Amino acid sequence: MASGNTPTVALRSAKGVEVWKTEQQKQQLTFLPDPRFTPDQSKSCRAIVYSPDGRFLAWANGSTVQLCQVTAAGWKPIASLPRPKACHLRFSPLGNFLMTWEVYTENPHETPKEKPNLFIYRAATGEEVYSIIQKRHQDWQMHWSCDESIAALLVGGEALFYDHGPTGSGFGQVVKRFGGLRNGGLSVAPGPSPPHIGVYMPGTKGAPSMCRLFKYPNLELNQPVASKSFFQADKVDMMWNRKGTGLILMTSTDVDTTGVSYYGKQALHYMTPKGDSCGIQLKAEGPIHDVAWSPKSTEFCVVYGFMPARATLFNLKCDAVYDFEPDNRNSVFFNDFGNLVVFGGFGNLPGYIETWDLVRRKKLANFKAPDTTLLEWNPAGDTFLTATTAPRLRMSNGFKVWHYSGALLGEYSWAGELLEVIWQKYPAGTFKQPAISDEKVAGIVSATPVASKQKYIPPGARNSVTVSASGETVDLRPPIPGLPPGYRSSVQIKNSKKSKKAAAAAAKASTATPAAGGESTSPPEPKKQPAKKNAAKNLPTDNGDQANGNATQAKQSDTTTTTTSSNSNSNSSSLQKVSPTGDPAKDKKIKTIQKKLKDIKVLKEKHERGETLVQTQIIKMNSEAELIKELEALKVA
Repeated sequence: MASGNTPTVALRSAKGVEVWKTEQQKQQLTFLPDPRFTPDQSKSCRAIVYSPDGRFLAWANGSTVQLCQVTAAGWKPIASLPRPKACHLRFSPLGNFLMTWEVYTENPHETPKEKPNLFIYRAATGEEVYSIIQKRHQDWQMHWSCDESIAALLVGGEALFYDHGPTGSGFGQVVKRFGGLRNGGLSVAPGPSPPHIGVYMPGTKGAPSMCRLFKYPNLELNQPVASKSFFQADKVDMMWNRKGTGLILMTSTDVDTTGVSYYGKQALHYMTPKGDSCGIQLKAEGPIHDVAWSPKSTEFCVVYGFMPARATLFNLKCDAVYDFEPDNRNSVFFNDFGNLVVFGGFGNLPGYIETWDLVRRKKLANFKAPDTTLLEWNPAGDTFLTATTAPRLRMSNGFKVWHYSGALLGEYSWAGELLEVIWQKYPAGTFKQPAISDEKVAGIVSATPVASKQKYIPPGARNSVTVSASGETVDLRPPIPGLPPGYRSSVQIKNSKKSKKAAAAAAKASTATPAAGGESTSPPEPKKQPAKKNAAKNLPTDNGDQANGNATQAKQSDTTTTTTSSNSNSNSSSLQKVSPTGDPAKDKKIKTIQKKLKDIKVLKEKHERGETLVQTQIIKMNSEAELIKELEALKVA
């Protein structure tokens, strides 16, 4: 970090606008109100913004738009602009102009009924220099070249161009017009002047949509330097790199006709001012979560696919140069130097954060910042800020500052609704690129309470659920009125089957106890032969034998065989009825315990049907495990 430059943070909340400074105390960053800034106590602040070079700060407080100049001595008020309905603010690239926009309305009782809602002021003096009716809610702002020599505005279906060069007339005259952009888009490339102009023309009557690049001031339809056509595009986002040498087009449809995605279908295309164009091929199906250019303008990163989402780094030829390991993420943030990148899983994900060193392609940290709705890198490039803000989340608002190694440097819990937190901006070259190391920086422990991992019990069941000695959960609540007697939910039926299987397995294990030496003491049970088969084998096969009296002998032998088999069965049954222990007193105890277990089984079935049990029956149910242990001890003895 450059000496003497400590970025402050500007906060917009339900209490007003404040500017806080940071102070390092041992391992912790503390946040204190900056005494050089006079807080705005208005409770309806709608927007706050720094100029790109950090020279100016502006905010809309619901009655006026306040414009201040940032100096070493503090924040110097410049003007109070009469724009009570302003809800969007933006500065030009060099910070010379401030744009304000408010929702367009008409008043039939006033003349004229239509009044401008887009205003442009000179930032140094607060002088109004331009106003126009702008009904677009998206892409409402004026587009500028990097040196602010060219300004372009899309109004209705026509793009208006203004010349702010040394010989230009400024906002006094429209020098160029480009039509046919109804429901289309406009983008001015950064980089040296004259800039390239990107326009998106939606397709009509089955014709494909088209995006074209022109070199200003040659804006005729037959003079594009590059062109790309595509179907299935209801909306197109145009993203230039900082040098203006590459343009990414993210097309999207409102409805996916294939039914794969609820959020429509998306695709990525790439164009260059040299005339090259191609589609960006992704390695997995699913939505495109985020796309971001590296500040170095030599590569870009795409987060895409179903969870766990993939992230791929592409070069200017749209070749994949590195695939990050899949993880739960849906956003990507580069620091101002392009040597560090943060992947975040926010929104419907619980705040996963990864930091990567792009030079070495190495993961530095992996942690969680729950309930994060905003993330922004410090201009110094080694720390970043996460915040929980309204209206996305109205509880537990606040912000935290993290080191790229994953250490928490400071946090502040906001009382009330925090709407926005932004770092102070600085001109390019103020800070040096930070050196990245694997050393873990010591931080603080977050005071944010951690979510409990215990199983949730409804309030009505907290005093009615007990755990038996066997570990089984017993619900003592009476049946729900209105349900038929014996009603059981699918969960109760499932749990009942599981408990029955466990009890059967335990009983089987307790009865199948081998004797010492690994051999069973009872003789093997003889195999029973079916009587019909034995009789069939003894029946004569020749009719002559029956005539000679052999049939009587066969009948007698059959009777003998039947008697023998019955005797063997009676012997085997008598063997089975032999006392398991040989001690009549123990046998009596075993019989008593088995009877109690049978009664407990009946009580369980009654409980599952929803019948009310008395306290003695519940105590008897809870003694099941002790009875089973006692039974096993008796059998082993």
